[in-house]
Formats: sequence, C-alpha cells, structure tokens
Amino acid sequence: MKRNVVLAITGASGAIYAVRLLDVLVAIGCDVQLAISPAGKAVLRQELGLDVDVEHFRLESLLPTRKELAALDRFKSVRELIGVDAWQYGAPQNAAAVATEPGRVQYHHYQDFFAAIASGSALTDGMVVCPCSGGTLSAIAHGASGNLIHRAADVHLKEHRRLILVPRETPLSLVQLDNMRRCAEAGAVVLPAMPGFYHGVHSIRDLVDFVVGRICDQLGIAQPLIKRWGES
Repeated sequence: MKRNVVLAITGASGAIYAVRLLDVLVAIGCDVQLAISPAGKAVLRQELGLDVDVEHFRLESLLPTRKELAALDRFKSVRELIGVDAWQYGAPQNAAAVATEPGRVQYHHYQDFFAAIASGSALTDGMVVCPCSGGTLSAIAHGASGNLIHRAADVHLKEHRRLILVPRETPLSLVQLDNMRRCAEAGAVVLPAMPGFYHGVHSIRDLVDFVVGRICDQLGIAQPLIKRWGES
C-alpha cells in the first residue's frame, strides 16, 4: 500500500536534509504532500543554489533530472554535496528497495488553508517538518496556526498521527528547549539533525543519509540508507 507523507520545508539551516528526504521518499514510492515557507525558499537558495518559486512551484526546481544536474550550473552546490550519480532515484544502496513506480508530489501553497492537509479528515501516514525553524517550532508548540504548515502540524497532533520535527540549531536557548518539550509532550517526535559517525562516514552524503534514514525509521518506512549498529 502506497504511503502518503506530508513534508514541510521551513527556514532553518539544513535544507539539504529536506531535499534528500524528498528524493528518497519519491524513490521508494511514497506520495508526498509538500509545503515550503518563504524562509524555507530563501534557505534553499542560500545553501543549495536552488531557485524555488513558492507561488508557481515546479518539482524540477527541487528534484532536477540527471540531465539538468549535468547541464545547469545552478545545481553545482547540490552536486558537490550529494553527487550527480546519487541524486534522483539513487538513494537506496539496495536496488530492490527502489519502487518500480515513483511516488507523486502534490504541492500546497503555504497560505492555502483550503488544502486537504489542513483538515483531519484527509488521511496521511505522518508529517515531517524538515528543517524545522525556531519560529515554526514555537508556532507548533503553542498551537498558533499562522500558515498551512503550522495548521497541518496541529492537525497531526490532534489526530494522534506521527509528527516529526527536525530542528537544526546550536546552541539552544531555554525557550527553544521548552518548545521542544511542549511538542514532545503533545506527541511529536523531536529529531534534531544530529548525524552519527558510527556507520562509516566517507562523505557529506553519508551524514545527510544518516538523518534522512532516521526520519524514515520514525515514519515506519523501510530504508537501506545506512548501516545499522551491529550489522556487519
């Protein structure tokens, strides 16, 4: 049965985690409901050189084809971080884990409160906010639905569905720690972008894949991105 996952990209550093996660979810056949905040758009541009139009979204701006990667200089930083050969549908190291039919991506404008994910009657298999900015964390912790991302997160909490928040900031203030506590007590999984080093790290891709793999684990989605502790 095909999985349906909400992915929200907000304005914390670590946009590469979000793009890689989207790539992996699509590759293994998950449908993705995608929303991007204006700050998320800015970080995608600043960190990865990706020009994403949140008003008139094109999936190719986040998941370029191999031909686009090879030809367009604007994807240079992405190539350096992950590598062309590992980009689209190349995430799983085990070829059997790649779905024969890739998942579909449905984009929702961050201010569209009429989107399906704004209602608990629309079923999903979980939501990930990656990366999760401090402002987004605060809005979720206090139930302040200022945009569709906040509202969708609130829906997942009230419906007791999996909500995974991926903050990436250091050091953390007492306010941020308290907001994480509030979210965890409400039922969210707080999964900071803290990669491990015990699985054999040879590149930035290995560090990114560690975090992405742990997110997939929390969603209950099988993934072969990393060598697990105790595996030979």
